[in-house]
Amino acid sequence: MQIAIKHITNSIDRGTRARVIPASSKSYGGRWTQDIKTANARQAQRAKTVGSVLRSVASIVIWAVAIVMIIADLGFNIAPVLASAGVVGVALSFGAQSLVKDYLTGIFIVAEDQLGIGDWVDVGEASGEVEAVSLRTTQIRDTNGTLWHVRNGEILRVGNSSQGWARTNIDMPVPYDADIEHVNSVLMDAAKEAIATDAIRDHVVSEPEIWGVEKVSGEALTIRLSVKTAPSEQWAVARVLRLALKQALDNNGYHIPLINQSVVRSAPDHTASQQAGATSIIPQDTGATEG
Repeated sequence: MQIAIKHITNSIDRGTRARVIPASSKSYGGRWTQDIKTANARQAQRAKTVGSVLRSVASIVIWAVAIVMIIADLGFNIAPVLASAGVVGVALSFGAQSLVKDYLTGIFIVAEDQLGIGDWVDVGEASGEVEAVSLRTTQIRDTNGTLWHVRNGEILRVGNSSQGWARTNIDMPVPYDADIEHVNSVLMDAAKEAIATDAIRDHVVSEPEIWGVEKVSGEALTIRLSVKTAPSEQWAVARVLRLALKQALDNNGYHIPLINQSVVRSAPDHTASQQAGATSIIPQDTGATEG
């Protein structure tokens, strides 16, 4: 039993060490490297948790079997005891099935490294940074500072933005009659200059890409620019890029178009104006002004 548990924990160890992140470099496009510090911390947490659970279960099973065998050797009739244990087990399974579900799901979450402390995740009702992971619950802090305690049995899917790599997609609206090729050139040059700065240079792992026109409307064309980033750094990179792209468009005479709006003014009530002794009559013309 102990050999099997050790084999399982060693498998968890190898799975954690296989995790990689982009290496920091003086320019974007750096190679991938192994995240030793984070991997060791996650390995210790996962192996310790799963090993503790398996050892506890193994100890309970071994002691239960040993006690039953000792009672049988002493000459006692263990049939009623086993029957009672079966009834109690069925009752507990119905009464604590949600608790059992939470613990079983928690074991798989930890063993499969679906999430860990410091990861930014979306589990459905709650999304944010993981602050604590146990076998029964997961604690997630959202952007508003609210700490969510989520039962593991209620987690049906996990979206993890902190594993491997991430991507930021920026949609920039430009005038409908703009020269697309020139706009693409302006956006690409601005993105490369922004990525070369110290603010986000170490967080970008590939060259920016222009994916083309994403949306067409009566007022604008929306062009999408995409950049691959390090885990959990996509939001910081996006903020820097948006400012750089906006300034580049302004410097080249491209302004983000405003949505066309119509303001309708209704005609005044002439009957009420005459009764009030009005000396002038406003024409009954309902006009629309383009904004």
